[in-house]
Amino acid sequence: MMRASSTKSKGTRELSLIPNYTILSLFLLFAIGPLLVLLFNSLKNRAELGNNPLGIPTSITWDNYPRAWDVGNFSTTTLNSAILVAGTVAAVLLLGGMAAYSLAKLDLPGGNGLMLYLLVASSLPIHLFLVPLFFFWRQLGLVNNLFGLILIYIAVNAPLAIFLLRSYMVQLPRDFEDAARVDGASEWQVFTKVVVPLSWPGFLTVGLVVSLAVWNEFLLATVFLTDQSKFTVVTSYYNFTTQFSRDWTLTSAAAVMMIAPILVIFLIFQRQFIEGMTQGGMKG
Repeated sequence: MMRASSTKSKGTRELSLIPNYTILSLFLLFAIGPLLVLLFNSLKNRAELGNNPLGIPTSITWDNYPRAWDVGNFSTTTLNSAILVAGTVAAVLLLGGMAAYSLAKLDLPGGNGLMLYLLVASSLPIHLFLVPLFFFWRQLGLVNNLFGLILIYIAVNAPLAIFLLRSYMVQLPRDFEDAARVDGASEWQVFTKVVVPLSWPGFLTVGLVVSLAVWNEFLLATVFLTDQSKFTVVTSYYNFTTQFSRDWTLTSAAAVMMIAPILVIFLIFQRQFIEGMTQGGMKG
């Protein structure tokens, strides 16, 4: 009788979970569906894409990828994007990490007010400063310059990075830092030898967020980079547009190549990313 009751209870529980599974399946369809359509379209020819824009390709056209690589000049734009990502992430992690450590561990006067300012600054759209910033950068000779764009990306991404890192560092017990200070460690040594190793999931999370933002950024790259030799992966989409039409098979192949690196990196570090986001959001 107990076994029958247990089986009935288990069956009732499984039935009650059907709406949850249904909703999750719909969310999964909305998330993965566009990516699958994009992948299918990148493997079609132009005639098949016009006749069947949403279905599975009947014949695979691998030639779209090498053609898209050449048309989009990805050998150059990928390198430019990699330089922007590497420079921005390195600077944001170094400067943002030091700022977050100061706000979380050194009890700076006015620290709460500064955090409020950073939250407000991170919520303001860059469009508000675009015109004066462009004229200022042109006076400094930083237009059409990767280093100049890296400086802007650092300023744009630093507030959120500082907020996330500070939220993570606040949770760390002070016993390790106090022990290091008793042993004669300087604040820099406490930061690099104690706090950074304990906060590496937070640093990894910030690095992934900033990398994704810089890799996919379009507006600033379009405004501040005008020479094709300085174009990024995203701005290389201009190369797929003619005066009257666009080849969507090549555009889809280019989009797949643009998404693939970020997707692979996220899948590799997804556990650390989720851990850093959840732990960093527990306190603030």
